[in-house]
Formats: sequence, structure tokens, C-alpha cells
Amino acid sequence: MSKHGLIIEDDMDLAEIFAEAVKAAGYEVEIIRDGITARHKLRNLIPDLVVLDMHLPFVDGTSLLAQMRDDERLKDTIIIVATADAIMGDMYRETADFVLIKPISFSQLRDLSARLRDNRPAPPWP
Repeated sequence: MSKHGLIIEDDMDLAEIFAEAVKAAGYEVEIIRDGITARHKLRNLIPDLVVLDMHLPFVDGTSLLAQMRDDERLKDTIIIVATADAIMGDMYRETADFVLIKPISFSQLRDLSARLRDNRPAPPWP
């Protein structure tokens, strides 16, 4: 059974870049572009990994992150937060498995893909 990755990102170009990195780690990937659709999807799906943009249309990433961490079914889901707000990024480190500060470099994505593939812990990224 393959691993399922969910990319929740409204910027389609960035979502595709995230998707390629997650696919390279061996995940099947689905892209969702807004918070409402993501909230509904997470009620019926237990993804192995979620890449979550914090600034989404309709429902923000902070609400989705709290929903996922409160859902016992998702306790083993790897959550990667992507945010342009470095100060808030520090706060998200308490609940997310990885925090990526935008703009995200290719080397960060390559390293993330390798870490996911090899099940290594998150690096202390700034």
C-alpha cells in the first residue's frame, strides 16, 4: 500500500513543486487549494503526510493545523507547515513536524524529500 500525501496550498505553482518533492519521497499526492475543501477531505481521509500552507482561502492553515492535531485518527500524520511568516513559524514548530519558511529553496525541498524517504527527523531550519 502506498503512502498518501496531501498538499494544501493555494499557489498552484508552489503546490506542484511541493508535490514533486513529496512524490520523490515515495508518496502518492493530491493537491487541495482551499481550507474548506481541505477540512472536508480530512474528515474522510487519513493521509500519511500533509504539506499545509498557513494562508489559505476560506479557512486558514492555523485552524486546519489545530483540527489535525486534535483528531486522534491523524496522530501519526506528518505535518509540514509552509509559511512566509518567520515569527509565526517558530510558533508552528510546537505542533508541526517540519516548518518551511517561504521562499523555500530547492535544497530545502531536496533535503526534505530525502528525510521523508529515509524517515529521518526534521532539521533545525530557521
